[in-house]
Amino acid sequence: MKKIISRFSCVFLCVLAVSAMAADYDLVINNGRVMDPETNDDAVANVGIKDGKIAVITKEKITGKETIDATGLVVAPGFIDEHFHWTRPMGYKLGLRDGVTSAMDLEMGTLGTYVDQWYKDREGKTQLNYGCATSHEFARSLILDGATAYDTPEAQKSRGAGDGWSNRKPNLEEGNKILQVLDDGLRAGAIGIGSTLGYMREGVTAREMFEVQKVAANYGRQTGVHLRFTPGDATTEPVGAQEVLANALALGAPAIICHFNNPGWDVIQELLVRLQRRGYNVWGEIYPYRAGSTALNAVFLQPETWLDKLGYKYEDTLMDPATEKFYTRQMYEADIKKDPTKIVIVYKMPEEDVAKWLTLSGVAMASDGMPIPGDWAWDTPYDKLPNTHPRTAGAHGATLRLGREHKIPLMQSLAQLSYIPAKHLGEMGLEVMKVRGRMQKGMAADMVVFDPQNVKDNSTYAKGALPTTGIPYVIVNGVVVVQDSKVLKDVNPGQPIRFEPEAKSRFQPLTKEGWRETFLVAPVDFCGAAPLGPPQHH
Repeated sequence: MKKIISRFSCVFLCVLAVSAMAADYDLVINNGRVMDPETNDDAVANVGIKDGKIAVITKEKITGKETIDATGLVVAPGFIDEHFHWTRPMGYKLGLRDGVTSAMDLEMGTLGTYVDQWYKDREGKTQLNYGCATSHEFARSLILDGATAYDTPEAQKSRGAGDGWSNRKPNLEEGNKILQVLDDGLRAGAIGIGSTLGYMREGVTAREMFEVQKVAANYGRQTGVHLRFTPGDATTEPVGAQEVLANALALGAPAIICHFNNPGWDVIQELLVRLQRRGYNVWGEIYPYRAGSTALNAVFLQPETWLDKLGYKYEDTLMDPATEKFYTRQMYEADIKKDPTKIVIVYKMPEEDVAKWLTLSGVAMASDGMPIPGDWAWDTPYDKLPNTHPRTAGAHGATLRLGREHKIPLMQSLAQLSYIPAKHLGEMGLEVMKVRGRMQKGMAADMVVFDPQNVKDNSTYAKGALPTTGIPYVIVNGVVVVQDSKVLKDVNPGQPIRFEPEAKSRFQPLTKEGWRETFLVAPVDFCGAAPLGPPQHH
């Protein structure tokens, strides 16, 4: 491996050297290229881990109970995936092979009334760190259709039970119940609110979306949104982002623009960068594929939208991953009646844009990893899993491979994969994220050890569940979970990513005036400012 020139300061190294001589460690990683995307420190060094934390980074010789020789390999913060839907053991296993140490579902999430149970179900038996949002869609399903879904892998249950969740505008009483369910989830410790608004564009008014973000703002937490017009065109997509960002700014709340790698992405990126420079905690995410994946009955795939408004053709954009055949209008009409929630792959962007997204600053790479329907045992062979979108198994490996092929600085890729989501979630007050996404003394020992020259994704649109290779070791909270590229069975050091539960609700039910779609007629006092009145004419 080419020798790396260290830029660690002398003071830093001296402090670490003293620490190194003080104790042996639980785990030592020797001779790796240690890269920290927060400080840009990049040096060949030894890492000592003690009690689940990074105890030392030094050039001095250190010893431990376990030792990994990382010669020729990169030692980096474990990858943090804030948009990961396959929240089951097999899904987490594929994530680990892809370098993920923390997986959160912040776009759809979990029904608010199930949030506490969702965390309890994973306690002590999960291989990586886990977290969820409280779900806007599931709250609507519960109140408008009387249907319940535990989390994203069960979304077919609620989506197949009725269409009120997507198409119906709630009345005042129903609206308050929806918001109360969201508040219940936040009170139970959910990381924020997840809204699949783009699937509910007919049913969710601008007023409802504002009130949803207000519920999250009451707790200082983010709302992660699949935009109202996603997928759309280069005008509608940025308009969808402007809705969410304007709400966030008015409410003083964080926001995530989910997977904005769609038409108009350049405008959305500029909006985010300019707002970040002004100190607003808003950010976006991309995934490194020109195609997306969703359910066949998604509202935007209906002929009047996909064909008539957006001008696409099913024959070259909509693929059945099980058969690898593209749809015709006739096939679409048949399957929408027979299997409306079938997962399909949707081609929507030019290939040349993918590498551009990986150069964007202040943007997280989030896989949007899709669940494979069914209860898959942990030891199911990867090649026996049904086909799915390749991002589920390979988004992180693809980011590293494409970065290498397009000569994108490795530190840039590591920032997108780890530091950016940790930074923004930490700034939101999520304590466990303040100590992740970084290779520094005192940080949580979540790490990925990979071969920068050979790491690659193997999942394809034809075989979407093949794991990434070139990542021989993954460490979660100081415990080796992936060793010699194999996920170790019954090793479960994963910890919850959540806020402390609260006893008291912060939600105040809306009055009739508060649910109106028109602006309030009466003057309103904003934070002590002079009440608004009619324009003054002179």
